[in-house]
Amino acid sequence: MNADERPPRPPWSDFKAALRAAGFRPSRRLGQNFLLDENMTRAIARDAAVGPGDFVLEVGPGCGFLSVHLAQLGVRLLAVELDPILAPIAAAFLAPYPSAEVIEADVLAGKHRLAPAIAARLPGAGPWHLVSNLPYSIGGPVLALLAARSHPPDSMTVLIQLEVGERLAAEPGTRAWGPLSIAVQWAYAVRILRTVPANLFWPRPAVESAVVRMERRSDRAPARDRARRQRVVARLFQRRRQTLGRVVSDLLRDRRGAEALLAAIGLDSRRRAETLALDELAALADSEALAALDSPQDPSPDSRAPEPDEPEPRPSTPDRKKTS
Repeated sequence: MNADERPPRPPWSDFKAALRAAGFRPSRRLGQNFLLDENMTRAIARDAAVGPGDFVLEVGPGCGFLSVHLAQLGVRLLAVELDPILAPIAAAFLAPYPSAEVIEADVLAGKHRLAPAIAARLPGAGPWHLVSNLPYSIGGPVLALLAARSHPPDSMTVLIQLEVGERLAAEPGTRAWGPLSIAVQWAYAVRILRTVPANLFWPRPAVESAVVRMERRSDRAPARDRARRQRVVARLFQRRRQTLGRVVSDLLRDRRGAEALLAAIGLDSRRRAETLALDELAALADSEALAALDSPQDPSPDSRAPEPDEPEPRPSTPDRKKTS
């Protein structure tokens, strides 16, 4: 279905009336803020660079305002909506597109695991993509979980809290550089494409948003290696402002061994973990001494998230943002 054949989007007042009739009120707990600007939703779909036949996962479609632009492109769309009122509204709006499916479910089973029913639907081979207006509080975990998969998305294009976007795209030595940055950048090149003003949402959020584009790296390590390295990163960043000499000495319980290890890798023992680039972190994590300390609880790279980053910020705004 091309742009001329696509039914026009009904005015927001029609959706708002339907939501009111269904007894819907935006949830502060879920942080439900609807992206109303059609130019912006169209731009996000364009930024995603997806086309006919591509498998696309969308988390939090809301009423389906972004979904319809993706469906128009001919993708095979799996839209996962938590809210039992919004899911059927989105499904009805997308009814003209047989390749679009809306399911009512939570994408996560807890903070650090994909819901098994959702994980089972994700491709194990071939191209696929994430394109979403991600709920704020689950944005980091969802992106880290997908990036850690043995067959991660070819690209992830998301509208997310600006602060999280800055962490995703952070560089070593900056305040934003941390486990989330590293977990995603093991597998992706990350760019912030644009900021999105609060006045394009209803209700209006009190935090800034940004569109972030992540493209899968061809030189990424296997998923199990990335997961093992990330567990070492989590240990290092628990004491990110202490010197490597002290942290590694405590991990190995061997000061001289730690000094010899760092010297062999070419790392100054006076540096801090927060200054290390990806290749330096990989070299340290791959060292025989630190690799021997690793004992993962769950060996599956497709089910568990990497070790969590510092806690999600808790502004005075809702703790979870569901956009449409």
